[in-house]
Amino acid sequence: MLGNVMTRRGMLQVGGSAAAAALALAAKPGAALIQSGGAVRATGRPLPDGVALPQTPAGRKRADSVGFAIVGLGGYALNQMLPRFAHAERAHVAALVSGNPEKLRRVGDAYGVPQAARYSYETFARIASDDRIDAVYVVLPSGLHAEWTIRAFDAGKHVLCEKPMALSSADCARMIAAGRRAGRKLMIAYRSHFEPHNREAMALMARNAVGRLRLVRAEQSYRMGPTRPSENWRVSRALAGGGPLEDYGIYGLQAALYLSGEMPESISATAFRPAGDPRFAEIFAHVASQWRFPSGAVAQLVTSYDSAGTNLVHARGTDGALIMDPATGYAGQKMRLEGRDARTISPGDPDVQFAGQLDHFADAIRDGTPIRTPGEMGLRDLRLIEAIYASAASGATVRLAPDGTMRA
Repeated sequence: MLGNVMTRRGMLQVGGSAAAAALALAAKPGAALIQSGGAVRATGRPLPDGVALPQTPAGRKRADSVGFAIVGLGGYALNQMLPRFAHAERAHVAALVSGNPEKLRRVGDAYGVPQAARYSYETFARIASDDRIDAVYVVLPSGLHAEWTIRAFDAGKHVLCEKPMALSSADCARMIAAGRRAGRKLMIAYRSHFEPHNREAMALMARNAVGRLRLVRAEQSYRMGPTRPSENWRVSRALAGGGPLEDYGIYGLQAALYLSGEMPESISATAFRPAGDPRFAEIFAHVASQWRFPSGAVAQLVTSYDSAGTNLVHARGTDGALIMDPATGYAGQKMRLEGRDARTISPGDPDVQFAGQLDHFADAIRDGTPIRTPGEMGLRDLRLIEAIYASAASGATVRLAPDGTMRA
């Protein structure tokens, strides 16, 4: 259910393309559409509450450690990623970029970043001459990923970009092209590809541990507290796209792909935005989709910002089932097999996923190893997100080409 957010005439006015439809879906009726990478800009916010900064900066572990400039010092960067550099063997914090001088000072002091390696968004271009910086980690709101990834490539740096890669497949393509022009590498920070439970799940499914796959079911949801777009970027269409699908639901989307080993041939979807709720003035509250794979297997994906919390992935086949619950969080993953080889599986500490992706990108930069989660994967996923929104808008099943683009 879409409510009154989109009409066929409205789709035609914004260009009729799948990308435009995806951009327009969650906009308020009559509101001007803000294209990703356009009217939005990076600004500095105060240090979030509850951040525990280190008492002693971590040192480098190897002479060939890759120096990262962290662009964006929000909650995820401060609470999850920056502390994990201490566990990486081949990556270190070389520079910081923020629009808030006081936050930049406090975080820079805590992580031992020299004053000369602390940049504002206005001085960002100067990183081009800073040899301490090998790579840029873009941890900004999603609607800013394309702009700052391209700026980093223009400065001659490699880029690790948070998920989702961007808010449109067109922006993803621009990012990939910019990296190729610069001769630099691009990786998307899909951390579950470096998490032991999800890695083991991929291996088990590749070995047909549940027999022939029949169903993947993924649910990622939580109930967001009171907020509005001016307070929280995740409910701003210009910064977050359609909402829960790009943020939390992308984990289920990814799991459906890496557990099935297939691309869907068709997608049908629905989306819902309740009237009168400031949280959902610009984004959806719920998005659900059903995929059909060439093998005949199906995937059922549900994501929400307005239902009781869950984070599960089930893969059910002819001989058993793989149950991941919780599936893709920062910690606490649990996994079991049901059926012919029933057992609980505990392959390792989920915490290694953060340092694992940093070291993986460092290996790609230093040794030329293939990137497990390249920009092309991010582009593929945005094409599928656009197909989900296009189906939700039209009420019709969307057929897909093998690369995820929508068939005419």
